[in-house]
Amino acid sequence: MGARAQAILPLALVVGVLSFLWTEFALVTDGDLGIGLALPSNFHLILPTAFISWGMFFMAGGDNAAFGKVLVACIFGTVAALVTMPLAFKTAALPDFWGIALWVGIFAFVLVAILIAGDWYYVAGTFPAFAATFLWWIATGLDGWAANGGGVGNSIAALGDPATAGTGAFGGVISTPWTFVWLNTLVTLVCGCILGIVSAKVAAAITPKPRAAEA
Repeated sequence: MGARAQAILPLALVVGVLSFLWTEFALVTDGDLGIGLALPSNFHLILPTAFISWGMFFMAGGDNAAFGKVLVACIFGTVAALVTMPLAFKTAALPDFWGIALWVGIFAFVLVAILIAGDWYYVAGTFPAFAATFLWWIATGLDGWAANGGGVGNSIAALGDPATAGTGAFGGVISTPWTFVWLNTLVTLVCGCILGIVSAKVAAAITPKPRAAEA
């Protein structure tokens, strides 16, 4: 086995195993519909979102310093989205998108301007975190901007009842209150940071060490 393969395959193995475990864990839900399927409650993990911060961890260097930088970036990015959402839909609700566009533009400026504070701030990580929050807000019904965007009843019982299931915004099934959109995204991004540092540490521990050169 070549030196390159010896360096990469342990990390690939660890990432593969952790990806399997994360997927199995993140997709567990507590809303039994009585047909062998379930829907997530207001608080839930977002399977693909963890891969965003996991990837950012390696982009930032894949070490302890990268973990801290990406974690802070995820907090800044998601909190910026948390503030943006209510400002956006209070400025202009459905069907006007300009309120969303206005405040996204303003907070995009703010997120970049914070670079003035120093190099500790990882702006390349704040944008994906900001975008991940907005992506889930859109995917789950744009609560606040669209009527019933948080769902009807906001409970598993409501989702499991044929009379109320799928009665979120635009007839969506996974409708989530905007505050939970933020919380779910932040928690999931933090999980991705943890997956990153764990994968790096475990891979380093099982990677064969190069032999010392003979005298």
